[in-house]
Amino acid sequence: MKKLILMTLMLIGAMTTMMAQKPAEIKFDTVTHNFGSFSESDPIVTCVFKFTNVGEMPLVINQAVASCGCTVPEYTKTPIQPGQKGEIKVTYNGTGKFPGHFKKSITVRTNGVKEMTRLYIEGDMTEASK
Repeated sequence: MKKLILMTLMLIGAMTTMMAQKPAEIKFDTVTHNFGSFSESDPIVTCVFKFTNVGEMPLVINQAVASCGCTVPEYTKTPIQPGQKGEIKVTYNGTGKFPGHFKKSITVRTNGVKEMTRLYIEGDMTEASK
């Protein structure tokens, strides 16, 4: 009987300790990037969104999905430990697109407190001089 009570108390103590830890939490340095103006003759531009895991558990990015096929996100597939940094590289390819202003979003899903975050890129692609 004493063993059963002792095991129950140990289990409750272990569960309390596990629940006291803060889950993973992603914090981006910035959630928007403006490419400014770039020429249609050089239509591929890239930026990097940097983030930190400010939680106490490992952070896993489950997916990063762009709103358009012309935008491709690349992200760290391995878990980011507490306090560590990671990055999401986003490439916009304006080949075949009309010159002008664009704004695209990238939806990032994680195992963190805030499961979904949206990143935004925008810019102005100018017509190539002939």
